[in-house]
Amino acid sequence: MTFLAARSSRPRLFGLALFASFLVAGLDQASKWFMADVVMDPPRVIPVTPFFNLVLGFNPGVSFGFLGNLGSSGPVALSVLTLAIVAFLVIWLWRTQDIWEASALTAIIGGAVGNLLDRLRDGAVTDFLDFYVGQYHWPAFNLADSAIILGVGLILIRSFLSSKEAK
Repeated sequence: MTFLAARSSRPRLFGLALFASFLVAGLDQASKWFMADVVMDPPRVIPVTPFFNLVLGFNPGVSFGFLGNLGSSGPVALSVLTLAIVAFLVIWLWRTQDIWEASALTAIIGGAVGNLLDRLRDGAVTDFLDFYVGQYHWPAFNLADSAIILGVGLILIRSFLSSKEAK
């Protein structure tokens, strides 16, 4: 690819990735609204399979409730941190020309924005997916969390494959 072709494709990739990020955030918000206002009215545990329930939970912290005890300043502090991380990821997204890296960043940005919207609106992130084995439950999570994990996984796999190719 020539230098000019690479420069002209960057804005297109960036624009598509940002659009997809907002779709991820929108799907996350729609799923949370549907679960909280339609399915979980009234709130309850809905068994789906022998290892999966639908539940309604609110996490004031980050992953697994970490930093959930920051008090009334917690949502603001975590929102500012999230905005800084999203800004960094958007810059990274602008600089990449790799479709896999852009896809990973798209998922992470979309998930982060989805959870940020919850935190700004409710002071906590809405979770509703509950996987378990016997009495041992994985902390409840949502579609935004899934998108973030998918994106981080893609970056790790891409990094591993790139380092293997370099050898």
